[in-house]
Order: sequence, then structure tokens, then C-alpha cells
Amino acid sequence: MTNLFSRIKQTITADFHEILDKKEEKNPIALLNQYLRQCEAETEKVRKMVERQYLLKNEFQKELQEATDLAEKRKHQAGIAEQAGESELQNFADIESQQYAERAVRLKEALQENEKQLSELEQKYREMKHKLKDMSIKRMELMGRENIARAHHRINTVLDTTVYSNKPIAKFEEMESYLDRLEHGINSSYHRNTIDAKIIQLEKDLKNKDAQSIS
Repeated sequence: MTNLFSRIKQTITADFHEILDKKEEKNPIALLNQYLRQCEAETEKVRKMVERQYLLKNEFQKELQEATDLAEKRKHQAGIAEQAGESELQNFADIESQQYAERAVRLKEALQENEKQLSELEQKYREMKHKLKDMSIKRMELMGRENIARAHHRINTVLDTTVYSNKPIAKFEEMESYLDRLEHGINSSYHRNTIDAKIIQLEKDLKNKDAQSIS
């Protein structure tokens, strides 16, 4: 049963990723945006690594200076102990001076290696930033091309006489014809009403005239 569920899950996941891949193929700008976000995240990680390498460089320099100073200090102390006839103290100072000197050599080598790695890392970081900037500019160019393509598509859709333009023209002509008929009907109705009112008034005038004649 567990294997069955696992196979179902894998199938669903595969179908989901296939759908995403197809969607991204249809929208290359979205795919490019996603890729740029990933590159920006990686570039930020490298920037933090460069900062960390600088901190390590400072620590190496600090340790190297301290080891060098202590080696010189113990060497000087060993000389004083030798002059004073303090052989045991001289031996202790000589041993520590040697230990600090060896540490200083190791730290100097580590510092040189750190500086070499830091230089390489900074160069790669600069290359990443330039590449990221180039891709951002490329994205802007593609967005501009996509925008122009969409604009031309809409323009052509409106201006294409075989696809779109005849329809609104026919609608306009139909509306104009309707308005002509409506105006004609209104005018006819107005004239009819005006004539009827005049005839009624004339009839009244004639009746009044006849009545006056009889009286």
C-alpha cells in the first residue's frame, strides 16, 4: 500500500512539474525572472562569503602580528636572561620565541593563501555581478520586445478588415440606420400631432364663426 501511494505521489509530482515546464515554455519572461531570482540569491551568498573571507583575513593579520611581536619579545628576553646568567629562564624564552616564530611562519602562509583565495573570490563575485546585470538588461530588452509584439498584435486585430474591422463598421451602419428611422418616426409623429392640433383649432374657429353669423 505504501509503495502504491509512493507511485501515485511520484506520478502526480511528475505531472505537476511537466505542467510547470509547459507553462514556462509559453512564458519565457516568467522563466527568466525565476532564473534571475535564483542568480541574485546565489550572488548574495557569494557576497557574504567575500565578507567572511575579509574577516578571516583580518584575524590572520591580527594573529600574525601577535605571534611576530611575541617571538621578538621572547628573543629579546632570552638575550637579557643570557646576559644575567639565567640559563633556565633563557632556555624557556628561547623555546617560546621559536614556537612563536614557527607560528608566525604558518600564519603568514595561511594569510597569503587567504589573500589569494580572496582575490579569486572577488574576481568571481565581480563576474557574477556583471553577468547578473547583463541578464537584467537582457530581460528588459525581452520585455520590451514582448510588449511591442503584444501591442502590434492588438493593433493588427483592430485594423484587420477581414477579422475585426467590418464588424464594428456594420454595427455603426446598423445603428445609424436605426437612428435615421427613429428620427423619421419622431418627425412624422410631430408633424401629425401638429396637423391634428391645427385642424382641431380650425374646426373650433369655423364653429365660432358660424355661431356668430347665426346670431
